[in-house]
Amino acid sequence: MSEKRYIGVDLHRKVFTCCIRLENGRPFLSEWRLEQVPQFVKKLRATDEVAVEVTSNTRLFYEAVAPHVARVVVVDPHQFRVISQSVKKTDPNDARNLALYLAKGLLPEVRMKEKQQAQVASLTQTRDRLVKLRTALKNKVNNLLSARGIALEKEELSGEKGLTRVLAMEVEELTRFELQVLVEQIRSLNHSIAELEKVIDREGQKLKGHGNLTSIKGIGSLGASILLSVIGDLRDFSDEGRLASYFGIVPRVHNSHETEHSGHITKRGSKLGRTALVQCALIAKRYSPYLANYYERIRSRRGTGRAIIALARKLLGIIYRTLKNNWVFEDFPNFALREATA
Repeated sequence: MSEKRYIGVDLHRKVFTCCIRLENGRPFLSEWRLEQVPQFVKKLRATDEVAVEVTSNTRLFYEAVAPHVARVVVVDPHQFRVISQSVKKTDPNDARNLALYLAKGLLPEVRMKEKQQAQVASLTQTRDRLVKLRTALKNKVNNLLSARGIALEKEELSGEKGLTRVLAMEVEELTRFELQVLVEQIRSLNHSIAELEKVIDREGQKLKGHGNLTSIKGIGSLGASILLSVIGDLRDFSDEGRLASYFGIVPRVHNSHETEHSGHITKRGSKLGRTALVQCALIAKRYSPYLANYYERIRSRRGTGRAIIALARKLLGIIYRTLKNNWVFEDFPNFALREATA
């Protein structure tokens, strides 16, 4: 039987550094160009374990290597501080550390989602960035007009009518020019965001569980697509508590001797997923007396902010059980399931 090998890979856009660590601790370093991945794969063994950092081309490397080894561990360098805060920050040193901590079983692993889930996730992230950019441009328009004593309602810049009205306002020449540029960019973003949402809706419907989630009144097609792209494979989560932790909506716990304190939520994981979950939860409570009553009980005792998070956590539990049990709701407010068809 061949000796077990632990391989650390520091991956870049065009090259990668490889450190093969044997069970006796001996390291062997080598440098490769990215186009040499097929030759690199030929030198791998079925018993090898490989660790690689997250980069823009990690999926390309992962898909080429994974079928030929026992395991590929994808590592977030921001979580793995030995790499991200290394005093000796060199590619060989990073590769050595990856191989060393892989052998010790101490690497923080990043989940690799299925290709379709990853592509939808990328689309939703792009949409989120464009939405934030559009919001920043709208704020700039409001600031320019406010400085000249012109007040707009928050929603006025959301439609073409409001944008046209802005361009018709009496302002000085330079301000008019600036407003024209801003409005042109907002219009362009409106178009791009709308196109993205069409594609996300179309591709999101292909994700397993999409019909299950959209049967929950309050979760639309876009929300379901975002949530499913964040969740990935539900089997990665042994219970709903682990899924809540992944979304970052569990309280921080501080231990001091025999005292334990629970604080604000951790906010780890996907911010986009958390935002979508909260938005869906606030809509769902309008239709579900159960969720509305739960929200009001928490709000009366602990305030609005904590009630919103508790509501989102409650909805995430419903989402977990819906996906796990393959539920489809006929009447979500009354928790009535659709009868299975033969």
